[in-house]
Amino acid sequence: MATPVTLTRAPIDAAAKLECISYAPFRNDQTPHDPALIVSREQIAEDLRELAKISKCIRTYSVDNGLDKVPELASEFGLTVLLGVWIGRDRAKNALLIDIAVALAEAHPGVITAIIVGSEVLLRGEMIASDLRQILRSVKPRVEVPVTYADVWEFWLRHPEVGADVDFVTIHFLPYWEDFPPRAEDAAAHVDGIRRQVAAAFPGKEIRIGETGWPSHGRMRAAALPSRIHQARFVSEILDRARRDNFRVNLFEAYDEPWKRRWEGTVGGYWGLFDGTERKPKYPAGAAISNHPSWRLQMAGGMLLCTCVFATALLTSRGRLTPPRSAAWIAVAASASLVGILFGLSAEKLFYEGYGAGGWLVHSLLLAAATTAPLLSTVALMSGRPLPVVLDVLGPEKIRTPLFLTNMLGFALIVMTVIAAQIALGLVFDARWRDFPFAAMTMAVVPFWTLAFLNRPRTGSRPLAEAVFAGLFVLAAVYIMLNEGPYNWQAMWTGATYLLLASTLWQARAVTTGD
Repeated sequence: MATPVTLTRAPIDAAAKLECISYAPFRNDQTPHDPALIVSREQIAEDLRELAKISKCIRTYSVDNGLDKVPELASEFGLTVLLGVWIGRDRAKNALLIDIAVALAEAHPGVITAIIVGSEVLLRGEMIASDLRQILRSVKPRVEVPVTYADVWEFWLRHPEVGADVDFVTIHFLPYWEDFPPRAEDAAAHVDGIRRQVAAAFPGKEIRIGETGWPSHGRMRAAALPSRIHQARFVSEILDRARRDNFRVNLFEAYDEPWKRRWEGTVGGYWGLFDGTERKPKYPAGAAISNHPSWRLQMAGGMLLCTCVFATALLTSRGRLTPPRSAAWIAVAASASLVGILFGLSAEKLFYEGYGAGGWLVHSLLLAAATTAPLLSTVALMSGRPLPVVLDVLGPEKIRTPLFLTNMLGFALIVMTVIAAQIALGLVFDARWRDFPFAAMTMAVVPFWTLAFLNRPRTGSRPLAEAVFAGLFVLAAVYIMLNEGPYNWQAMWTGATYLLLASTLWQARAVTTGD
């Protein structure tokens, strides 16, 4: 999983500077949605100093939140600027921001090389094409630099009339977000093919790629898998095509932006070629690239947990009058192997996918349940005890189990079931931004299932709570797999885990066990 890859051409190379790269200065909890935020001059200067080492140009998206200082600072570091103006439904604010942009263009004629009036305003449905054209026509006579508009390629083809009012066509290609996303390996060729299609629709106009990139972390969409290697490879390949075919590319984006995770999920925060916290390049020139650079630590944690599962089985089996069945040892081996493989990946997913107090709480509880489940299930399995049900833990006092470890196992199952239900409902009703918790869920569900299968009580009734959740998980699994498609192995794995969890709960029986 962590095998490094050395690309023929590094995505960032100081010896061959990028044509341009998108830049937003927001760090940590900073967000452009905060109208009171003014990013400091020092913070912007720190970023531009580093970007000047790898790029000739930066693209901005607005002139508020302190971004009006960018042209002046860019000139100090030898950078040119594609100056963006963020327009939307508020006409008064649109006019104010345009006035600021015009003034900046007059003050920095050698730095600002073009003004991009609006970014995806047609895609967002905040403006109709005729109003956008009117704004573009009003700006062009006021400045000496080219004026353009930026949107995804589909909306340029839907509104070709806008091309008459721009000096060049600026198109966005984010293949991961397309309705039918290609594999990362095919994404550069896909972008180049669509670029040629757009060029044919606008004869005589220069076609510039205003945004293109690939995320380094996040959930799969169809066969499109975010990863560090895929991000680096896509950037390297699209830059190579741009050099061969002589077209301009602005990469999206310079720095990871954590604030986007609130609106776009994990994947929204990891489009940068620089880390958003340390502000360092993800892929230094000449360095091999791994999807899991901390694999040694992750492997050590997994091996330790694997060893603990086997040790727990050995210690528990010594207290029995009769030796455990061979099937029990096979189940222990399966659980130990899975947790050994998946623990490091689960911990990594917690680090990247946990966001906000609620997100960190849910992911931490999920990892805690996934870590304790194999240990507690092993104790029950080797002791000959069945999987506890909700009534054994939360039912009336007279029927609750008095066994501490059985209670802990029941609580782990309840936590896993509740979190799994919350995630399942999210993947059904709001799937676009949701991650697939396949690693942590598998760590917990497999030990639960083996315990329920091997130590199933011969008598007893099926509890209502377990039956309801089992039905929910079956329906969710079927929907998730059909909705995401067969090429999304994360969805297929998650759906299979839900089916296994449903089988576990369906096998549960309400039988009170004694000491």
